[in-house]
Amino acid sequence: MATRLTPDLCVIGAGSGGLSVAAAAAGFGVPVVLVERHAMGGDCLNTGCVPSKALLAAAKRAQAIRTAGTFGIAAGEPAVDFRAVMAHVRTVQASIAPNDSEERFTALGVTVIRAGARFVGADIVAAGETEIAARRFVIATGSSPALPPIAGLSDTPHLTTDTIWSLDVLPRHLAIIGGGPVGCELAQAFRRLGSAVTVLETARPLAGHAADCAEVALAALGREGVEIRSPVSVAAVRRVADGVEIEVEEAGRRFAFEASHLLVAAGRRPNVEGLGLDQAGIAHSPRGIQVDAGLRTTNRRVYAIGDVIGGAMFTHAAGWQAGLVVRSALFRLPVNYDPDIIPRVTFTDPEVAQVGLDEANAQSRHRGVRVVRVPFSASDRAEAERDTAGFLKVVTTARGRILGVEIVGRDAGEMIGAWALAVAQRANIRSFAALIAPYPTRAEIARRAAIAFFAPRLTGRLVKGIIRVLQGLG
Repeated sequence: MATRLTPDLCVIGAGSGGLSVAAAAAGFGVPVVLVERHAMGGDCLNTGCVPSKALLAAAKRAQAIRTAGTFGIAAGEPAVDFRAVMAHVRTVQASIAPNDSEERFTALGVTVIRAGARFVGADIVAAGETEIAARRFVIATGSSPALPPIAGLSDTPHLTTDTIWSLDVLPRHLAIIGGGPVGCELAQAFRRLGSAVTVLETARPLAGHAADCAEVALAALGREGVEIRSPVSVAAVRRVADGVEIEVEEAGRRFAFEASHLLVAAGRRPNVEGLGLDQAGIAHSPRGIQVDAGLRTTNRRVYAIGDVIGGAMFTHAAGWQAGLVVRSALFRLPVNYDPDIIPRVTFTDPEVAQVGLDEANAQSRHRGVRVVRVPFSASDRAEAERDTAGFLKVVTTARGRILGVEIVGRDAGEMIGAWALAVAQRANIRSFAALIAPYPTRAEIARRAAIAFFAPRLTGRLVKGIIRVLQGLG
């Protein structure tokens, strides 16, 4: 006979979103059941954010050695021990894993069930030998790598963004299908560590960012030796003696080349299969579970958050959604999920960061849109570091309300935080005119952008006339 549990809340999926909901609810003394069929920590800890940023950190050190001569320091080509690099990645994961562990959540009072979950009714979930009849459910099952319909792919050895972390040998030549953020990040990392890298993209690389921002990052990858071919289509792949052969169509011609390893980084698909969603009356499609602005599904007892709803597939988006669900499910407070205020960062070097509306979307929604652009060459800190590539671009209404911000350059991901708050709070750019940034920091260009916005008014006839009147008063 199956064990029956009747908690206040059942969370399906122990990734960043699900863990955040479970921890918060348990903190309020609410009975919570957390169901996870795979590894605790989800994609972020095991195959996504954590290992990729650890790898990027190692690659950045290799590049610093390679380019040290710019600063008068004799260095040269670094000696990369790839096995040790991957050991570093796994050490980072191991140091973070206790925060997401079953032991920690059990200690918080959460009942953790390690099994697959499926709805067997509108208000009942089966997980292994347990039935869970909760007051509310939260689906946070994440996503998996999407595999494009390429001839021969299923019969050809290939890596995905989930499986690449099992490598212990540096690829001689890594071919990457997909020029999105993950594809470009890994392309630069492996190139810096010593692999030859070819990126194949069907559309514009880094298409999620404005073209002028993407161009700065892509130019940097090109200078470092990453070959980016776009637009191309991959017609077929096949196993060969030394790795894989990739057949490509480009500009009306077809050619083939060989690589030692093939990585498919063509996006991700929401994990909706096997959940019994139809049994629970939850509308869904291959693009994800349908939710309203309050993150409720078509079954009012059930919420869904994170990658499984499609859209912004970011750890921080799932975390923000988790907070909204806790407010709604536990406290009956109204919530409204606004994807426009979620920042996004591509962690290439230089980084590309964005929040809010880009210039084209802003102009489609507002009249009199203004755009202020300040290059990093205006930053003394950037000059001192010999790293002036990129710029800050602020999109505002005619009166200065900040609609969106794009930054491409070193530490763009760190700098976007203040602008994300400004967009969420509907702040005016005049707030940054009063910013006192430490000198010398890259943050100073935020104030420069605000000054540039108001400069035409400050040098206008009215202001000059006021000054003359005041001068006449002594």
